[in-house]
Formats: sequence, structure tokens, C-alpha cells
Amino acid sequence: MKKSFIWVLLFFLLISCSENNKPIVSFYYWKTIFKLSETEKETLRENNVRKIYIRYFDIDLHPKDTNPIPLSPIHFKETMDGFNIVPVIYIKNKVMLKPNLDVEDLAKKAVGLINEINSKNKISSKEIQIDCDWTLTSKDNYLKFIEVFKKLSKKKLSATIRLHQIKYFRKTKIPNVDSGVLMYYNMGTIATDSSNSVYDRKIAERYLKSLKKYPLHLDFALPIYSWAVHIKNNKVVGLRSKINVSELKKDKNFEETGAVFFKVRHSNYKNGIFYEENDVLKIEAISSEDLIEMAEDLNNHSVQKPNEIIFYDLDEFNLKNYEKNIFEQVISCF
Repeated sequence: MKKSFIWVLLFFLLISCSENNKPIVSFYYWKTIFKLSETEKETLRENNVRKIYIRYFDIDLHPKDTNPIPLSPIHFKETMDGFNIVPVIYIKNKVMLKPNLDVEDLAKKAVGLINEINSKNKISSKEIQIDCDWTLTSKDNYLKFIEVFKKLSKKKLSATIRLHQIKYFRKTKIPNVDSGVLMYYNMGTIATDSSNSVYDRKIAERYLKSLKKYPLHLDFALPIYSWAVHIKNNKVVGLRSKINVSELKKDKNFEETGAVFFKVRHSNYKNGIFYEENDVLKIEAISSEDLIEMAEDLNNHSVQKPNEIIFYDLDEFNLKNYEKNIFEQVISCF
């Protein structure tokens, strides 16, 4: 009797440990106005989400005097009580490529603006994330920026990491941050053929083996967004958001000509964009099967389990394309 009790206890302990070791679900929020829809709130509740990475502002170069400037700062329309908010600032690589960039001044202004937004909205952040796809030619400025920013902010600091920065980290170097987030999307080239630039397993496989050698702890960001590649005369003319296959199938102005291709039957305006007759839209989206495949591949090539999986991005338009338990399915792969 005692032996049976011990085995049952061990069984439940193992299950409990397994549950506790699973990464948490987090989300990126990438709009300029923070206001959650009921669907978005429901998703947060159902997945026990307590951490949201909110894009606070972008940093780009002023078109006239080429000085760095913040663009489109976030405006909060509701309070964020009960959530751990991580401000994210997106820095264009061309900022870090600027000759004679005053890195210290830029870091000071960035920290100041984050503090200003937090103070105005009564937000207390424990962590800040820097999002920049730095290169070999911009790495010196970027690495210095990270050092200064971390010292000034006195916060835990995380940074986004791309696949090429994983494979060639000895050349691109590793920023002095507490952790990294591997952006596991936007892998390919935006083209007129049937390829998917958001996720391509064959491209990813060229880099995955390098994960085990990367010395910085990584969490993973996975895509749940879609977009349409607008093609005119067999040339890409832009990316169009808020469009998916199901929506185009309902629109009589578009004709389905392939698994991901739609031809414009009649010239029309859609979501403020003009589509001319014979233009083509190619839908690039991520299926539930893609997400599971991504998670399994990442798990198979990682030395350490991620603490969290961050989905990009929290938007009702994206969420309605997936079954409700998809996020639980993904984290169960780790």
C-alpha cells in the first residue's frame, strides 16, 4: 500500500514539474494606440498571460538633418493593472550606421522618453527590450548604445536576435544584455513566386544547428500575423496588412488563381489601397501546423528551454485565424 502511494505521488510530482518547466505565453503589442478588444482580452485570460511587450516608439533618422528622432510613440487608452509591461523600442539599423553618432545622447533621450511614458501612465517596468537588426558595419555603435542604455536605465535588458546573428555571432558579437529573443520569422525574400518570406523551414535549417553554440539565453518569438504581397506587372509594389485568404474569397473584386494567389477582377479600393485590374495579391500566412513545426524544430536544437514564447502580435485580426488552444499546443512542444 505504501509503495503504491509513493509511486502515485512521484507520478503527480513529475507531471507538476513538467507543467512548471513549460515556457509561459507572452505577446507583442505593435499598435500606436493601446486599447484591447474583447477578443484580445479573452486570449490573455485564457492563456494566463501576465507579460506584454509593448512597442513604445521607433527611432529613425530625420529626413532633413539626419538626426535620430522618435516616431509614433504609444498612447494608452486603458490601464495595464495586473500586467508586467516590457517597453520595446525599435531602432532602424540606419540610425546605428550614422557616422559620428552621439550614442550617449541617443541612449539618454531614449531612456528619458520611456520613463516619461511610464510616468504618465503609472507603469512600473522591470525590463526594457531593444529591437534592432544590427550588422557588421553598425555593431560598434549598437554595442556601445546597449552598454550606455543599460547603465542609464538600471533595468533588466533584453534584445531581439536574428538568425544570421546566431550563426555568425563571433563576427556580429553579442550585446551585453540579460537575455535575447530569437525572432523566428521574416526569413526569406519578399518575391512574386509562391515562397513565404515570413517562414521558410529550409532557410531556417541553415541556422538552427548554430543555436546550441550561442552563449546567450534565448526566448523565442513566433509569428501569428499575415500580409498580402501586392504585385503589379510581375513586380512587388508593397505589403498590405489586414488581408487574408478567407477575406479575399468573400470579395467579388478578387479571383482565386492559386493556393495563395488572388487576381484583381475589377479595379477597387480596399482598406484605403487602390488595386488595379489584373494586379495580384499573394497571401503570406502562418498556419497552426507551421507554429507546431517551428516549436518542435527550436526545441530539438536548443540547449536550454526558453522561459517564454512571445507571439507577434496581439491583434484580433490575427487571433481569429487560429483555434483557441493553439498557444497551449505550441508551448507544450518545449
